[in-house]
Amino acid sequence: MSIRPIKRVLQSKPTLEGAGVKLRRAFGFGNTTEFDPFLLLDDFRNENPDDYLAGFPWHPHRGIETITYVLAGTVAHGDSLGNRGNLGGGDVQWMTAGSGILHQEMPQGDARGRMHGFQLWANLPSSLKMTAPRYQDVSSGDIPEAIDDDGTRVRVICGTFWGKTGPVDGVAADPRYLDVSVPPGQRKRLAVETSRHAFAYVFEGSGTFRDASQPREVRTEEVGQTDTAAGPGETGNRSLVLFDSGDEVAVQAGDEGIRFLLVSGKPIEEPVAWYGPIVMNTEEQLKQAYAELRAGTFIKER
Repeated sequence: MSIRPIKRVLQSKPTLEGAGVKLRRAFGFGNTTEFDPFLLLDDFRNENPDDYLAGFPWHPHRGIETITYVLAGTVAHGDSLGNRGNLGGGDVQWMTAGSGILHQEMPQGDARGRMHGFQLWANLPSSLKMTAPRYQDVSSGDIPEAIDDDGTRVRVICGTFWGKTGPVDGVAADPRYLDVSVPPGQRKRLAVETSRHAFAYVFEGSGTFRDASQPREVRTEEVGQTDTAAGPGETGNRSLVLFDSGDEVAVQAGDEGIRFLLVSGKPIEEPVAWYGPIVMNTEEQLKQAYAELRAGTFIKER
């Protein structure tokens, strides 16, 4: 078994999206080849309703899948196909935009005004860019949790891990999406298929992602800025760890434990033509999509 070394550690960047929602972007836009098949990860964690209530009014998507995972508060959603619903704490929505959809997402805080969740974008291969739109809405109670003897807990949203299989299926990139909690001071090795790109996003506690026998200095990067990390592979809240190749990830939890998303997927390795919420393979396809938006022919009849 080989421990995946760290390529680098990225600090999420403050970003304004939608109608004025303040969030943190872990990665997205520009060159995302190293994350293929994933395109973007946003952390919309906030405790000030003024920073998120304006939400994400009606907007289009084509050529991708959007994965929304809510931890606190609710997100009300609606779309051009007439679908409506609410995502609450622990719920997941895996939306395959395919040939095109118009939708809106409006965050609403919990009783204390807290809103916390993530949105991940996954690319679709050229053969599925124009597939029919599809939703997989998963309630928190339907997401299995695997618990190890040392107290490590893993919610399995998509893929199979420790004998548990997540409820989301039929996804093109065959991803694995895990919510991992490791107790204070524990060291854990977690299997990741060698053929997949993989990253971890820390959102509680802190820890170290490295093989203890091979300490290695890493860099902490924010767009336009590079700093030396606190130590070899050390990570804290809102840090994203991009892994190199190998078949296991090693994590050493800090004094408060550590909780992180562990996401991996099979690279699509196709050209990407991307502008805003639409991701195609060529500039020609991208121009056509926006021309259809202007002409009112974006939504395809099924």
